[in-house]
Amino acid sequence: MALSAAMTRPSPPAAERRPETVELHGISRTDDYAWLRDPEWRDVLRDPTKLSPDIRAYLEAENAHTEAVLGPYEELKRRLVAEMRARMPEEDASVPSPDGPWAYFNRFREGGQHPQWCRIPRDGAPETDATLLLDGDKEAEGRDFFRIVAARHSPDHRLLAWATDTAGNELYTIRVRDLDSGTDLAIAIEGNNGGFAWANDSRTLFYLLVDENHRASSVWRRRVDRPDEEAVLVYREDDPGFFLGVARLAAGRFLAIDAHQRNTSEVYLVDADDPASPPRVVAERTEGIEYAVEQHGDRLIIRTNADDCEDYKLVTAPLAAPGRENWVDLVPHRPGCLIRGYDLFEQHLVRLETENALPRIVVRDLASDAEHAIAFDEAAYALNLGGGFEYATTALRFGYSSMTTPAQVFDYDMASRARTLRKTQKVPSGHDPAAYVTRRITATASDGTEIPVSILARADVALDGTAPLLLYGYGSYGISMPASFGTNRLSLVDRGVVYAIAHIRGGMEGGYRWYREGRREAKTNTFTDYIACAEALIDAGYTAVGRIVGHGGSAGGMLMGAVANLRPDLFAGIVAEVPFVDVLSTMCDASLPLTPPEFPEWGNPIEDPEVFRRIAAYSPYDNVAARAYPAMLVTAGITDPRVTYWEPAKWVARLRELKTDDSLLLLKTEMAAGHAGAAGRFDKLEEVALAYTFALLTVGLADKELDR
Repeated sequence: MALSAAMTRPSPPAAERRPETVELHGISRTDDYAWLRDPEWRDVLRDPTKLSPDIRAYLEAENAHTEAVLGPYEELKRRLVAEMRARMPEEDASVPSPDGPWAYFNRFREGGQHPQWCRIPRDGAPETDATLLLDGDKEAEGRDFFRIVAARHSPDHRLLAWATDTAGNELYTIRVRDLDSGTDLAIAIEGNNGGFAWANDSRTLFYLLVDENHRASSVWRRRVDRPDEEAVLVYREDDPGFFLGVARLAAGRFLAIDAHQRNTSEVYLVDADDPASPPRVVAERTEGIEYAVEQHGDRLIIRTNADDCEDYKLVTAPLAAPGRENWVDLVPHRPGCLIRGYDLFEQHLVRLETENALPRIVVRDLASDAEHAIAFDEAAYALNLGGGFEYATTALRFGYSSMTTPAQVFDYDMASRARTLRKTQKVPSGHDPAAYVTRRITATASDGTEIPVSILARADVALDGTAPLLLYGYGSYGISMPASFGTNRLSLVDRGVVYAIAHIRGGMEGGYRWYREGRREAKTNTFTDYIACAEALIDAGYTAVGRIVGHGGSAGGMLMGAVANLRPDLFAGIVAEVPFVDVLSTMCDASLPLTPPEFPEWGNPIEDPEVFRRIAAYSPYDNVAARAYPAMLVTAGITDPRVTYWEPAKWVARLRELKTDDSLLLLKTEMAAGHAGAAGRFDKLEEVALAYTFALLTVGLADKELDR
């Protein structure tokens, strides 16, 4: 019989206490672990070898402790990796997307970690005859970390701009490849954030650069065929609270520079045929007004929340005078029906809506204004618009899946309404949807709001109140968690674990109201909604108190920290990946990359004492107390610019100091990666398997697995 981890567990490291006191709004706070933040953190983001030796020693001691504790379960972890890899096609490819004479697609070779960018002639040549444009595996050779964030071909199909991250810090270098010769031009644009777009001359590239605080604050342009010619500043954003983006609009006539906060937008258009022309604003920024634009002939079609339309509407505006005073409704606002996004074509407008936490696609004929929806039958499912390169087409590409149905890619003729299945996700080891059930229940929140919960389980699992359950949650930034298919989670479900997703407020599953009621003053709704979901699953017989593993990452990791403080008794374990847990300290430091842009999300505790007190009341790090906590696995990335490594490190140190139980508390810091963890598709499985091994251990299934 396998030894229990409790019988062989080594002693954990203890971080040194070095008290530092800060005062704000007349309130003093002492932080014993503030020293874990390297004073030269900006340099560490760019080069992790510069991390202070004492901090490195502590993080490596925690890593060694995690490895030692989970060492007896390495065989289980290997089994999980093997299972998950067996569900992934070794060779795989996306459906080619036509553009002019070519069709472009990505593929993976057998054993390959990184995608290849390819193209074939549009006339239907077989994919085996594809031209290889960019080989991610070859480019990654010899690197500890490598990710290609984007690759975009020029309008004349002769060049390919591609951006890479070699440290996990989301600082990208853009290179440009000549597709005839296969060699890169003598140009390398460093300090990019992954955003860039081609002008119509196929030689001018617009791109974003980050400032010393890791914020994209300026848009530049340069001729890629003239390496000695200096770049030209196109736009600079002086407000540190605004993000920047640059993109090519669907019709190809304009580039759009998008300056935006969480609730405020300002868009500038640049003539793509005249890249040296000055940007022209569509509508001046007004706090609380968001908008996004596409161009259709002599008008713009705009998605906006103006006029108190919190679930958004679509309006039109004349291209010659696009200000808000000239906006006319095209698709009026319907409260509770969220317009999530839209694609524009020469003859059709397509929007993706969510109502009652379920998505749908609506197609509008722009000549007649007639509309129709694309229908689906399952009780819970996920949809996405597939994008594409062409504007003058009636072909719409979209993706569909459910928690039991592998992802499908369809081409849909918007004129004839014919639907063509182009690809079904392959599961090489086999997948029988009938072996699983997916259900949706609702939980009643403390204020009476009904919160949806999506559930996946094996059809033969007895739901008698004893099953272990993993409950995933996020609930921030208006990001919704789709009820989509995922092969990795089957490694839990096939072992009798129920998998559930809590569609809590802070996301947008229930429209913008869902987001509004889970942010700022109402942030604690996110936490209490999640707890209500756990209790509803218990009441419905899916699981029991102390049989739940909570799982969330980033802001979802903050959720994990908050519910661990509020209701630790509910959980057998918590998996908190790159968790945003030192909320108060981070939001009180305007030098950090995301702090000013996130004041609309959390509030500004620097200026507002009430916001300070509100965040202090729920910030997980500030509310660690002398109590029993569930077992926890916490992860971090040393080059993470979003949730800096010291947040989870400090949290674990304080938990070790104060918690009154002997349950597992493990910290795993990736010493050569950032927020998204490993870049390779198979390397990523190691991280998933680590989390699942820990989850199985906390619910008593790990030892049973090793005994069989």
